[in-house]
Amino acid sequence: METDRIILRPWRDSDAETLFKYASDPDVGPRAGWPPHKSVEESLNIICTVFSAETMWAVEWKETGEAIGCVGYLPASASNLKIADDQCEVGYWIARPYWGKGICTEALQLVIDYCFHEKGFSVFWGDYFPENPASGRVMEKCGFVDTGEEVLCPTLEVGADRPVKVMRLELRK
Repeated sequence: METDRIILRPWRDSDAETLFKYASDPDVGPRAGWPPHKSVEESLNIICTVFSAETMWAVEWKETGEAIGCVGYLPASASNLKIADDQCEVGYWIARPYWGKGICTEALQLVIDYCFHEKGFSVFWGDYFPENPASGRVMEKCGFVDTGEEVLCPTLEVGADRPVKVMRLELRK
């Protein structure tokens, strides 16, 4: 999947150093519910475990070939939210140097299109910490609406004790 600026592709072991460079930033991970990476080895472990899922993609910046973030979806069984089996939860993060450029919106729209056309999902969920309104704007730009709900996500490594705002998108088949 790609746009003029990005490619969504599987993560590679060779992305570990670049992942560490961006995921060690203390302002990136905690906004998405995970702690900053402490070593290249930890980043490689995340690539081999979490990011190796077929539902997760590296966001590659075409200009440099670097993995500058991650986007994907979680089926109901892995979701942080209580959702129906025929629905999914989306998630994403992008490296700080690329904030405010619309890259997350592009990447999320690619995932939504894929999940709708290839996986048959028509209801999508997302959540974000209120202190990270930019994440909510990404979802809004892709058509999500605020449900008015705030919930705790006890499975998050960072922020499990802080409520997230819940967003929803429903597409018609």
